[in-house]
Amino acid sequence: MVTFLMILDAIIAIALIASVVLQSGKSAGMSGAIAGGAETLFGGKKKGIDEILAKATMILGLLFGVVTMILVKMTA
Repeated sequence: MVTFLMILDAIIAIALIASVVLQSGKSAGMSGAIAGGAETLFGGKKKGIDEILAKATMILGLLFGVVTMILVKMTA
């Protein structure tokens, strides 16, 4: 069981890394930070693949944390 969870944890970690790397970059510098904040303030939304990747990143991060905590409890 522990071996299965370790393999699952590794697969989730790789998928999490991929989902973060595949997301489009944000604008660099102070002008990008100001424009991004204004866009969020006025209801700008992510579109298409960025929205899917953002949700996938949150879900994979949660799964990674849960599986890692289960592994810690099982091995300690």
